[in-house]
Amino acid sequence: MVPTEIRVIYGDTDQMGVVYYANYLRFFEAGRNEFLRAKGARYRDVEARYGILLPVVEANLRYRHPARYDDLIRVETWIAELRRASARFEYRVVRVEDEHLLVEGYTAHACIDLEHKPRRLPAEVITLLGGVSAGVDAQGEGGAQG
Repeated sequence: MVPTEIRVIYGDTDQMGVVYYANYLRFFEAGRNEFLRAKGARYRDVEARYGILLPVVEANLRYRHPARYDDLIRVETWIAELRRASARFEYRVVRVEDEHLLVEGYTAHACIDLEHKPRRLPAEVITLLGGVSAGVDAQGEGGAQG
């Protein structure tokens, strides 16, 4: 799990004074980027080096409690599933002050080439993300599936 702290700005909130629901997807993206950075690579470098893109093909969020302007939140990010041509990141968003769980969810990503055609995740990327090797599905933080 990789933590990313974010301070909620006024522009993140709606007229009710709480974080607009879609902004949590931006927070998830920040968490994904910092997850990769913590693993030793930047998202843009992975795309350029391996000629792949990882578009979001599914997103799920469960809202528990609202975040408000000026809250310091922590996005906790980890890989829940790695497959030959896809990955699933999971997230928890917690208010730092009281450790209140605000949102939990996931994003699923397909692996495509620069022409937007499906392709396998390169073995090096699977290893970077915590998997075992190309052709072997991994689940959790590095555990192998049968």
